[in-house]
Amino acid sequence: MQCRSQAARTGRPRSAAADAAILAATRAALVELGWSKLTLGYVATLAGVAKTTLYRRWAGKNELVVDAVAELFDELELPDRGSLAADIEGVVLQFAAILDRPEAKTALMAVVAESTRDEPLRERIRTSIVDRQKRLVLEGRARAQARGELPPESDQAAADRTAALIFDVVAGAVVHRTLVSAEPADEEWVRSFTRILLLGLSGASGG
Repeated sequence: MQCRSQAARTGRPRSAAADAAILAATRAALVELGWSKLTLGYVATLAGVAKTTLYRRWAGKNELVVDAVAELFDELELPDRGSLAADIEGVVLQFAAILDRPEAKTALMAVVAESTRDEPLRERIRTSIVDRQKRLVLEGRARAQARGELPPESDQAAADRTAALIFDVVAGAVVHRTLVSAEPADEEWVRSFTRILLLGLSGASGG
């Protein structure tokens, strides 16, 4: 005999359309109300779903907002533009364009600020946003190695540390440029940033 929770999960599968509507409504509500006034009940109303539909999916506001931000960054793709430099420029421009969207700015700033006093929220940001987007660094490195632009790495632990550092450098620079300094991450800035990043990679490869 199936247990009750298993039967419930089987009988009421999640709706991708409902999830998308809820996450979009969360981002819209953050722009409209800000973090402090946002409630799950308001998001449910804005999304056109029952409150129980939302509560079955997310335990609270922190989890919901992080997932709403993560969905935006899942749009990032690493373009194949023929060279490592061009690939980096392409993905950084995508990242900057996402951060220029009002819902992305508001949502990301809100969860980062809230996470300074909430360790479980920091962990959810790491797993749902940071760790998921490190895929872009791994894809870019593998592609560059296949082209012969970067040497293969025999020390997997060192390679993992380098990949994490590259992600931190790229994400930190773009977030600081667009959200802290409030300056455009335009093509000229992205080209300059990429040159500096590649100089660092060349040094790391030669060391």
